[in-house]
Amino acid sequence: MGRLDGRVAIVTGAGRGIGAAVAEGLAAEGAHVVASDLGVSMDGSGADESPAREVVDRIRASGGTARTDHTDVASWAAAEKLIRSTVDEYGRLDVLVNVAGILRDRMIFNMAEDDWDAVIDVHLKGTFNTTRHAASYWRENQGGDYRLINFTSGAGIYGAPSQPNYAAAKLGIVGLTLSCANALRRYGVTSNCIAPVATTRMTMGIASSKAVNQYDPANERMSPANVVPIVLYLASTESGWLNRRVIGAGNGRISLFRESGVEREIVASSGVWETASAFAEIEGAFRSAIEHPNPFDRPRG
Repeated sequence: MGRLDGRVAIVTGAGRGIGAAVAEGLAAEGAHVVASDLGVSMDGSGADESPAREVVDRIRASGGTARTDHTDVASWAAAEKLIRSTVDEYGRLDVLVNVAGILRDRMIFNMAEDDWDAVIDVHLKGTFNTTRHAASYWRENQGGDYRLINFTSGAGIYGAPSQPNYAAAKLGIVGLTLSCANALRRYGVTSNCIAPVATTRMTMGIASSKAVNQYDPANERMSPANVVPIVLYLASTESGWLNRRVIGAGNGRISLFRESGVEREIVASSGVWETASAFAEIEGAFRSAIEHPNPFDRPRG
């Protein structure tokens, strides 16, 4: 039996990289997965159904349950249809994982309005769109073990100089996540945010030699799969105590953030997480940290 048997999850941006790894990881633990990906290029242009289809094919070949979806999350109406069609097909929605994103990097003095709008639309508005419609369903069907899992980035937390649009969107997602944590907890929803570190087509463009070595696809520690265990934990019914948090994941580490930096961190002995050990260590290390007050534990004015 899997840790997520019978749970229904939507993953946006599921066609490649972290989103694909998350979709496959959820399915491997027994979840019914809707792998949603428009199949655009890195800058958001074009569309291709094959990435999501290939992920679903791999899930089904491994005995899992999944279907494809090609929603443009920047569209309010399309996001509503995604939530509604999932509930219609599977009878419920337990987990929403928002990973979808694009890049249009420019320094602030070179950035065009279209480059700003496109990135904000996919990352921030897209996360809002799917979350808004899922939240409406959860409020109408309160009492479940519902999970909202959003993806932020160190680019937003630390301020990447060549990514003002991406940084603004990703830090905005943090605020949205924390607001949802306060608003939706009464309906059985937890809301948390993950800041991943992994080798993807987005990170392969990093220029410095040190970063290139770190993000080498052969570096197993930096595999998107090494981000997945914390997602599985948050998606499970075991994680109901963990809410309103930003969590770093990747490179063999899972870190609980607070405003001043890392509050608590656990490290895989081999550099690569296994699901069972990750679950046990998150329970052991993070539960004690939650008992101590910090800025992410209480509403702020």
